[in-house]
Amino acid sequence: MTFFVMNIRKKIALVGHDNMKHELVDWVEHNWKTLIRQELICTGTTGSLMEKALAKKIKENSLKKSVNILMLKSGPLGGDQQLGAMIAENKVDIIIFFWDPMQPQPHDVDVKALLRIAVLYNVVTACNRATADFVITSNLFNEHYDSQVSDFSEYTNRKL
Repeated sequence: MTFFVMNIRKKIALVGHDNMKHELVDWVEHNWKTLIRQELICTGTTGSLMEKALAKKIKENSLKKSVNILMLKSGPLGGDQQLGAMIAENKVDIIIFFWDPMQPQPHDVDVKALLRIAVLYNVVTACNRATADFVITSNLFNEHYDSQVSDFSEYTNRKL
């Protein structure tokens, strides 16, 4: 096993399929106080929506803080792969990915690859509101956390 440390300030990827963006925006607006203290990463249109939602909450509460979101490409245009690469480089701690279970996506293979890499690298992954709520209210969320990742040396060092 190898370990990498999740800092107290988490690196959270927010991703939402088109039919789920409204629910993700609602969840972000509900949890904005927690989320603005984290490092946020978003794909495409989702990032623009999150930026607007968080800026609105900050303004409503007269805070002198700005929203800083790392914006990736749209999922179907390579954003899923960008996020996958960040996961493989231990640059993502948590993924909040509200995906649409009722509608096939034109980039389903990319989504499957993204979820596979998240599991492979033991990244906390929430695919619905209830799980996302549990993740950000866990005692571990506000602490350093030593995440264990399997040792893949046997696989990478195998003789072909």
